[in-house]
Amino acid sequence: HIITTNSATAALHLALIVAGVTEGDEVISPSLTFVSTNHVILYQKATPVFCDADPETLCADPKDVIKKITSKTKAIIVVHYGGHAVDMDPILMAARKKNIMVIEDAAHALGGKYKGKMLGTIGDFGCFSFHAVKAVAMGDGGAIFTKSKKTAAMLKAYRWMGISKDTWKRQGAKKYSWQYDVQYVGYKYHTNDILSAIGLVQLGKLPQVMKRKWEIFNRYNKAFSRVNWLKIPVQKSYTTHALHNYCIKTEHRDALSSYLADQKISTTVHYEPNHFYPIYKKYAKKLPVTEKLYNEILLLPFYYGLSDQEIDYIIEKVKSFKP
Repeated sequence: HIITTNSATAALHLALIVAGVTEGDEVISPSLTFVSTNHVILYQKATPVFCDADPETLCADPKDVIKKITSKTKAIIVVHYGGHAVDMDPILMAARKKNIMVIEDAAHALGGKYKGKMLGTIGDFGCFSFHAVKAVAMGDGGAIFTKSKKTAAMLKAYRWMGISKDTWKRQGAKKYSWQYDVQYVGYKYHTNDILSAIGLVQLGKLPQVMKRKWEIFNRYNKAFSRVNWLKIPVQKSYTTHALHNYCIKTEHRDALSSYLADQKISTTVHYEPNHFYPIYKKYAKKLPVTEKLYNEILLLPFYYGLSDQEIDYIIEKVKSFKP
């Protein structure tokens, strides 16, 4: 069951609500992510417990996730960073033993796979983003996946003010009735028909978008694989990459970024670790791998509309940098 929302943030929040996360509960989550992932934990007055990252994939390190499970752990949020799958099996195995919900933040992961399974369909919930920079871009929007019909009904109610019947159901009934039940304190998290119409067209374009991004990904990899002062993205055998970003690692990150800016090439860093922000200071613990990665990661331009000339120019300028 797929329930559309107005953002991936809304989808994540709904997942925590339906998972029963509340004050006093702990939710294990990465720090190397957009703040939405962890803000939703605070929305529920729960406690974020930050896990460290895998140094190669930049995703949550399963060993550290498992180590941080306590009697208070109610849910685990994993982020398929940049489109690379989290190693899900060890986390799912540990979670099932303790009756802990696993929520996939699949905002980067539409179209990616883990051991042949689509990312976002492996845990108890999968949360997707259709923001303007995503592979399916509908201006803004999101969706949440669940295997349970009963859970889907709850999610639909919570996303629309707790109302039991939306307008389409009321209008489509054999005998129209304006009456409905309100069973939950819900939210205005539904998407709208205009953005959904855009999303349907965008979804049809996903294969050609992914084809082009694979071309760019492979060209970058071929060009940079022998550059000894940077590391190209990994792709573990268990994953089919969803190609949200192209993230290199280098000890010369800041100097390279500045040099490329002088060449009119825009780069960025995703993300500053959340535990560095004042709002998360009281939850902060030392995360050595995450903190090291933050000083090394840099995202190069990587989008469907890049021309071959632009790709050649980016490659040329990166390789001309003198560390």
